[in-house]
Amino acid sequence: MARTKKEKSKHGLWKRLHFKYRLSVLNENTLEEVGRLQASIFMGSMLVLVFAITLITLTAIGIIATPIRNYLPGYSDAEVRSFALKNAILIDSLEVKLNQQSSYIESLHSVFQGKIDPDSSRSKDVVTISENDKSLAKSESEKQFNEKYEKEEKYNLSAKTEGNKTMTEGAVFFKPMKGIVSAKYNPAVNHYGIDLAAKARESVVAVLEGAVIFSGYDPNVGYFIQLQHQNGFVSIYKNNDLILKKTGDQVRTGEVIAIVGSSGQEKTGPHLHFELWYKGMPVNPESYITF
Repeated sequence: MARTKKEKSKHGLWKRLHFKYRLSVLNENTLEEVGRLQASIFMGSMLVLVFAITLITLTAIGIIATPIRNYLPGYSDAEVRSFALKNAILIDSLEVKLNQQSSYIESLHSVFQGKIDPDSSRSKDVVTISENDKSLAKSESEKQFNEKYEKEEKYNLSAKTEGNKTMTEGAVFFKPMKGIVSAKYNPAVNHYGIDLAAKARESVVAVLEGAVIFSGYDPNVGYFIQLQHQNGFVSIYKNNDLILKKTGDQVRTGEVIAIVGSSGQEKTGPHLHFELWYKGMPVNPESYITF
């Protein structure tokens, strides 16, 4: 008996869910039926459920497939991090370029006002002269003097026999900067070059024609540049405020390559730390260049 009541109750619930209701639309004047809609409770529930699932799915796709996902709290995407890193590198490069342009404009402004001489009072023709230039060729009188001297010293055993002549053959060294030697070459204390004290914004030039093999920044010595020359020489210029050449550039003897400063750890005022190396070994620059 109880089972029969339960079956009747279930049957009645199912029947009520599938019982159809009709919604009619009537004309107010003629009472004519102009439209109608028939639906059961079950059908209406299914339509609402399908609509809700469709709406949720479209919303999820819209968030995942569009940049809106970047605004979700805690969302971290590799693409976003890569984009941010590229922007940071680009901003850093632009900042360095802006600083270089500002320093260049400041130097031009100082030259126009007469505060400093153009290229540290060096004439333009000296800056662009190469050691292979015809103007540096020996005259007939110089050739005769050299031949006479070589004959006189040919069998002189007291003459200096070191290899400096071969090292500097065909090389005319140029003074790297106008300044005073404030610290001399002393390899005993790991000082493999000399320090030249100078006024601020002084131009640094190449001592010899060659190629830039490195141009960059080091926390200890600041902005520095290295040049590879003939006969195995390498010149190094440290503690600069601005580098004007990049790796791979070809430079001439006396060409401006940097602006002196005090960008390293040593805050002793504007000065250039200059080193000269020969075949991997440091040599005293004062043995080859008159300062």
